[in-house]
Amino acid sequence: MAYEMVSLLRMLIDREGSDLHLSVDNPPCARVHGSIIQFGDEPLTPEGTERLMKSIASVDNQQELQEVGGSDFGFAFEDIARFRVSIFKQRGHVGLVLRQIPRKISTMEELGLPLSLRSVINLPRGLILVTGPTGSGKSTSLAAMVDWLNTEYDHHIVTIEDPIEFFHNHKKSIITQREVGVDVPTFAEALRRVLRMDPDIILVGEMRDLETIEAAVTAAETGHLVFATLHTTGAVRTIDRLVDAFPTNQQEQIRTQLAGNLRAVISQTLLKVKKGFGRVAAFEIMIATPAIQNLIRDNKSYRIASAIQTGHKYGMNLLDEHLMALYKKGIISYDEAVSKAQGVDDFELQARALGLEDAPAVQN
Repeated sequence: MAYEMVSLLRMLIDREGSDLHLSVDNPPCARVHGSIIQFGDEPLTPEGTERLMKSIASVDNQQELQEVGGSDFGFAFEDIARFRVSIFKQRGHVGLVLRQIPRKISTMEELGLPLSLRSVINLPRGLILVTGPTGSGKSTSLAAMVDWLNTEYDHHIVTIEDPIEFFHNHKKSIITQREVGVDVPTFAEALRRVLRMDPDIILVGEMRDLETIEAAVTAAETGHLVFATLHTTGAVRTIDRLVDAFPTNQQEQIRTQLAGNLRAVISQTLLKVKKGFGRVAAFEIMIATPAIQNLIRDNKSYRIASAIQTGHKYGMNLLDEHLMALYKKGIISYDEAVSKAQGVDDFELQARALGLEDAPAVQN
């Protein structure tokens, strides 16, 4: 049978799916509430998959696919939804993944982001990192924060994205959204230019390389509030990843810069809810208190987790603490919680002590 992109996208939207996967020799598949399901029985052929790709990709995207093996872009499906698309080569054939971008920007409250973060994201300068694996909701959280600032304050907010996901309307603030590959060639080039645009707030869709990291840190140093994302889990790994991106002879300098300019690390993951459908986010929040700034400066990042654990009064919490809270409330299952926990053994001990229905059995 010949699959049609319009039918597949309608099916994804109707079933409240997040991603459509199109791969040769496999039927179309979708991620629905965290699980992969098939949208048909017939495997996709190389010709059929290429036809589906060409139905949404521009000539430039197709050329980039041929030249470098992949291309990313965003597109609107009628007036119903927007998608972030990745086309790529695999085993000599074309593959696609289309991620649905919610049309409505959720509020911070709806996402479960603590209200204490409002005072942090309204600071006049500094670096705020939102981290987590692919598909953990980083872009959704950033959109909620930007929308709150846009609603409450008169700023000039510049976003640099690849591709643009959420479209922001001007409210109290002016919003300038630049797309890498369309409006500007690279993140690093966009960051070099942005300081001439009178920005108050800069959002960097992803810090992919050393040049972009350096430019983002410099922008934070020069009196701007910079939001950025990284594909890391937890505050400690995030700081180590930033420092390790630099040559050894520059690592002391970047630790000093981070100690002076990092304001918060918000690390997140998505989990399936225990009953019904849907997913819930769990967060780790690190606020850069003077004590944590000293740990970063002194290369003692391994002690940051303890500082977070004792920093609840500042609005901090470890990811495992939030996972345990969701588990205690019956929102997520034990298996789902422990699959995302950073300290699995400690989490198991705490869960066993609770004696909940799906907790691990007590060992004699």
